[in-house]
Amino acid sequence: MPRYAESTLTQEMEMPKMKTKSGAKKRFSVTASGRVKAGQAGKRHGMIKRSRKFIRNARGTTILCAADEKIVKKYMPYAR
Repeated sequence: MPRYAESTLTQEMEMPKMKTKSGAKKRFSVTASGRVKAGQAGKRHGMIKRSRKFIRNARGTTILCAADEKIVKKYMPYAR
């Protein structure tokens, strides 16, 4: 039996690493408490027809709801 057989055997047994979705890592971040933070939706175009209140309230970022958070966390396995 060749010398390298043992080392190649252990390498074959390891599971492959999970990949993070590249779109998710650009759009979401995980807070220290584990919640998912995302940018506000609806502010790319069409601001003339939106109310001033909507534009004001859509500033900054928001915390996702629990259902959406579950989906996003599947896309980012190492961001916990």
